[in-house]
Amino acid sequence: MTINRGIISRGDGNSFSNNAIGERAQVSAGAPAEEPILRPSEKEEPAWDIGVVTILSEELQAVRDELKLERHKESSGLYFYRGSYTTPDATVRVVATQSQSQGQRSAMGALENLRRHYNPRVWALVGVGGGIHDEHARVGNVIVSTDVVYYENRKINGGGEVRRRGEHRQAPAPVVHAVNAYFADNGTPASIYGQDPSYASESYAVYPGVIGSGEAVIADRESDIRQYLTGYHEKVLAVDMEAGGLSQYWQENSVHGAVNPGWIVVRGVSDNADEQKGHGYHGLAARNAAYVLRQLVAYLC
Repeated sequence: MTINRGIISRGDGNSFSNNAIGERAQVSAGAPAEEPILRPSEKEEPAWDIGVVTILSEELQAVRDELKLERHKESSGLYFYRGSYTTPDATVRVVATQSQSQGQRSAMGALENLRRHYNPRVWALVGVGGGIHDEHARVGNVIVSTDVVYYENRKINGGGEVRRRGEHRQAPAPVVHAVNAYFADNGTPASIYGQDPSYASESYAVYPGVIGSGEAVIADRESDIRQYLTGYHEKVLAVDMEAGGLSQYWQENSVHGAVNPGWIVVRGVSDNADEQKGHGYHGLAARNAAYVLRQLVAYLC
């Protein structure tokens, strides 16, 4: 007489349920467990590398054309532009979106949409900005920034005196190293030709620099915001209305367990934040910025 103690497995492909351990243990053998079948929406996709946020339609068009992205509608009803760009070292997956409006809050909403649907490894804010540095602010030049000064925080004293309190944030070290490598290879400033057909014979400069960001549209050369920013940091070369939201969103998401994406800002100078401010050079500035983003892709991924 044989007394079984524990579980005995004879042959291949056995599975057991109601397992028991000990004297006179009894088990029932069943069919091998089947692998779960994933629906198409549940299958794991390769990671997306770069998520681009644009604000104006000219900016999205420029990024779409430069990186050959195609429109895609998610089940949520949101539209994105997606594609792959091949560098000498890798094939990079890029997705771009446009925020609903200008400003920090809308930019943060666009970033959240990118995170929920694609969770990219790097965020890029790409488009136009106002130049405030006389030496570097020629219309059509491009500013590549890994530093943002948010200027909106302020104290208003008696008599209407305004004392601004800037917040300064820098992109993660890998992005800073990538930008340094780009300028090491291409010179500082780097040189590009105009990407708008009307300016194809014109040469423009690409500078590394600091972006000042807030909610104000600046169209006054004597604005206290311009004076504050140039006094706060002499390398503030341009201003926009969204980079502060990007840097804030990045900081607040750094508490999660997953690796927080890097970020970068690429702004083509469309005006000089003065009385001549207008929309006439948005196309040139946006296309120059999109072209520089394409150059940077090989360094960022």
